[in-house]
Amino acid sequence: MTGWTIMGDRLDDLERRIDELRAGVRRAMRARDPAAARTLRADLRAAERTWDALVSGDLDPAPAADDSREIAGSGKGADSRKVTGSRSRGGSRSGAGSGSGGGGLRLVTVREQAHQALDLLGVPAQPRLIAAVNEAFFGGSLRGAQLTSLRRDEERSFASSPFGRPYYLCAALTDRLSPARGLLAVSAWPLERRMVGPLSPRVHFLTCAVAVARRLCPDPGSEAGTGTEMEPDPQVERLLARMARNIPGGAAHDLGPPDPLRVIEAARAELAVHAGRDTRDRAELAKRAAAQLGDRARLFGAATLSTVARAATGRAAT
Repeated sequence: MTGWTIMGDRLDDLERRIDELRAGVRRAMRARDPAAARTLRADLRAAERTWDALVSGDLDPAPAADDSREIAGSGKGADSRKVTGSRSRGGSRSGAGSGSGGGGLRLVTVREQAHQALDLLGVPAQPRLIAAVNEAFFGGSLRGAQLTSLRRDEERSFASSPFGRPYYLCAALTDRLSPARGLLAVSAWPLERRMVGPLSPRVHFLTCAVAVARRLCPDPGSEAGTGTEMEPDPQVERLLARMARNIPGGAAHDLGPPDPLRVIEAARAELAVHAGRDTRDRAELAKRAAAQLGDRARLFGAATLSTVARAATGRAAT
């Protein structure tokens, strides 16, 4: 059997495994089981890196003794989680979100990781929270500096090819229609959701807390609330515990894990006080933005006087 035949067979096996892992991730997300989804995503990344190493010639096409593993119960249900990750050269297990070393291929880009975290939260958020949500729910490893440079990259991409992508990671806009410091949003959201009024920081925090709590224990009043207990994920619980401590009535007096329903109830009670005013403020700001700003400025904000002054100084220096 030729080397190409061996590699072709192994690539076929890996591609089948990747397809099954992707299906398993989708099932875990539909079942609202973040622990299983994170495990499956890590295994999916490892399999994808192995596939890339084979294609690029960085890996021996002959399978190692411990690398001929089957996906247990790849059909459905909880059994689809019983997957062991492939190992990189040197024997160490490839983890989620590793993007350097060993010639591995990052399966999910920084942009996609930030987008899926923002999609879960549903409101503009700071890089620190985006990174925490991405790590807790999706097993990623984002850094604040990556997200800071990402927004600039997105603006440059839009400037060179407006609306060339399905979405952009853009800025939230202040009452001056300038970019809000340290807040990322998604261009596909309505303009009102991307505006920041006086009460928006608190409303956003409470909305994020509800979104995180619902993933641990769906609201019984929703269609997702079936009364079936989901396996708690320690990282998500720690994230929710930190948020609950900043919500009156959200945290219990003991040191145990937070009660998601209690957090939801406490957050919604405070939202009932602030949300109406915040919605009106943001709607007014959105009308101003729509009337006064062009396409690029609606996504990334109008230039402030300080920004214009810095740009003029730079041109004068050259």
